[in-house]
Amino acid sequence: MYDHIIVPMALDHGFGATALELAQKLLNPGGTITALHVYEQPSGTVNAYLDESTVQKAYAAAEAKLATRMKGVPNAQATVVKGHSGRTIIDFSSDKKADCIIIGSHKPGLIDYLLGSTASRVVRHAPCAVHVLRDPD
Repeated sequence: MYDHIIVPMALDHGFGATALELAQKLLNPGGTITALHVYEQPSGTVNAYLDESTVQKAYAAAEAKLATRMKGVPNAQATVVKGHSGRTIIDFSSDKKADCIIIGSHKPGLIDYLLGSTASRVVRHAPCAVHVLRDPD
């Protein structure tokens, strides 16, 4: 059982509902769940064509979508941060002294073998326990 569980959430797909259900089961009484969405800003070349208000609107939309998904989830808070997914999840869990991360992992494709997936980076470098939910396919 855990006192602070981080559940990284993709907003367009993913394992969010399943991960949150598992987090509820693994949470100690009085513990907290942080649903974490990492907002990756557009790359340098794309970002050159976007004004700051467009980026701010997209960030605000991500915050609103996560907040909507988290309504009614007990013991949970929604947090959106900017950064690179793998590194930011690891740093956030370390900063917040989380004792568990529950993350989804899809069936790896060729690009994952070359670059690695977010889940594999988190498993290798997390400062705490990591539960990986696999795609049933």
